[in-house]
Amino acid sequence: MKQNKAIYIVPVMFCFFAMGFVDLVGIASNYVKEDLALNDSTANILPSLVFFWFLIFSVPTGVLMNRIGRKNTVLLSLLVTIVSLILPLIGESFTVMLLAFSLLGIGNALMQTSLNPLISSIISGKHLASTLTFGQFIKAIASFLAPYLAMWGATAAIPTFGFDWRVLFAIYLVVGIAATLLLWVTPIDEGEQRDSASGFGDCLRLLGKPVVLLSFIGIMCHVGIDVGSNTTAPKILMERLGMTLNDAAFATSLYFIFRTIGCLTGSFILRVMNHRTFFTISIIMMALSMAGLAFGTTEAVLYTAIALVGYGNSNVFSLVYSQALLSVPDRQNEVSGLMIMGLFGGTVFPLFMGFASDAAGQMGAVAVMAVGVVYLLTFIKNIKH
Repeated sequence: MKQNKAIYIVPVMFCFFAMGFVDLVGIASNYVKEDLALNDSTANILPSLVFFWFLIFSVPTGVLMNRIGRKNTVLLSLLVTIVSLILPLIGESFTVMLLAFSLLGIGNALMQTSLNPLISSIISGKHLASTLTFGQFIKAIASFLAPYLAMWGATAAIPTFGFDWRVLFAIYLVVGIAATLLLWVTPIDEGEQRDSASGFGDCLRLLGKPVVLLSFIGIMCHVGIDVGSNTTAPKILMERLGMTLNDAAFATSLYFIFRTIGCLTGSFILRVMNHRTFFTISIIMMALSMAGLAFGTTEAVLYTAIALVGYGNSNVFSLVYSQALLSVPDRQNEVSGLMIMGLFGGTVFPLFMGFASDAAGQMGAVAVMAVGVVYLLTFIKNIKH
């Protein structure tokens, strides 16, 4: 298998693309807010709900992988994701959207917990971070396409079959089915990588290891900033520059364009550059971005800030995740579950950002994200050379 990695990497990368479906929640929540005339606090329930399920399902998924294997767990996650994409095509009420976003979150929790360790069944440890970053690059392609697909659907620039902006769910549904079939027919021998059976308590006890706990909080901050940026960026442009939602939707795409560029370049840079140095540069870019988003009043400043946070945040997950995974090599399934549980930050941050923005405008939302950036600055010392 090691001699023909491309045969196994291609279907796995298709799954990374499907993993990116979760990032449609940013632009989708804005369109749902407009369609149903919701306030920020209520609209932000949708992205928060998606990531709430990471808290519930991530660690049990780590245990489940020990029972049924990593590949089977990824296949299960794809099936749940497919159902979540079907629901918005048959209804558009707030209740239907809540259910669809919940299933999207559950499917993504299963996928992110199992797909990342599946990579270690194919790729050796020294190239794990760069390969995970390349997977994040593939994931980011799906992420930055979502706002365009929604915008094109809303403006009838592409055939929508009556779905309007929701046509993005139909397009991603087709890709999700393709990813499922590709992985299903690909044999992956993960026998040597399977961990011994363990329980829920065994997983949580790993948080007693400082590097695991600190990495868990780091993942929370990374995801909180990620979800917060792609959700809040259009609102900032609408608030300060008077843009319409369709025009401001480009901000979300810009974020993911630079996150995609960051993942692609990072997959090569991490092979040659000191990891701590690259991580430091990334966090400094994010800090500069927070200043721009907080005080910028022109398109140039705001777009630059969005680009900086997109690029800066693109490699944080891979670096933090791989540090934790390699620190406990005999418990990778369980550590993966804990790290993906950290995606619960995608629930915590948008909720606080919603309340802060209702109280103080989008400046309040940026202040919440800035707290996460400050923590990541303190995490720099934990990245090994």
